[in-house]
Amino acid sequence: MLARIYRPAKSAMQSGRANTRVWELVFEPASARTPDPLMGWTVTTDTNGQVRLAFDTREEAVAFAGRHGIAFELLETDETPKIIKAYADNFAFRRREPWTH
Repeated sequence: MLARIYRPAKSAMQSGRANTRVWELVFEPASARTPDPLMGWTVTTDTNGQVRLAFDTREEAVAFAGRHGIAFELLETDETPKIIKAYADNFAFRRREPWTH
C-alpha cells in the first residue's frame, strides 16, 4: 500500500489560495478500474482510493505514515511567487510596448 503526501494545487475555479496550505495523504490505487457490465460505470474494489487525510504540516503527515507503517512518496511543490499587478500599469509611461486593444 503506497501513499502520496503532497500539497494540493489551487483550483482553476477560484482566484484565492483556499485549501492549498494543508498537506494531503492519498493512497495509490491498488487495482485497476473496470467497467460495470450492466451500467457501464467504472468500478473498483479498492476502498483506500476514497481515503484522503489532511494534515497541517508535512512533518505530521510523514509521522502518521511512519506510525502506521505506510510506504509513502513525498511530492514537494515550489511556492509560486506572488506577482503584484495593477490595472494602471497598462497605461504607465514606462511601458515598453504601447497598449492597444
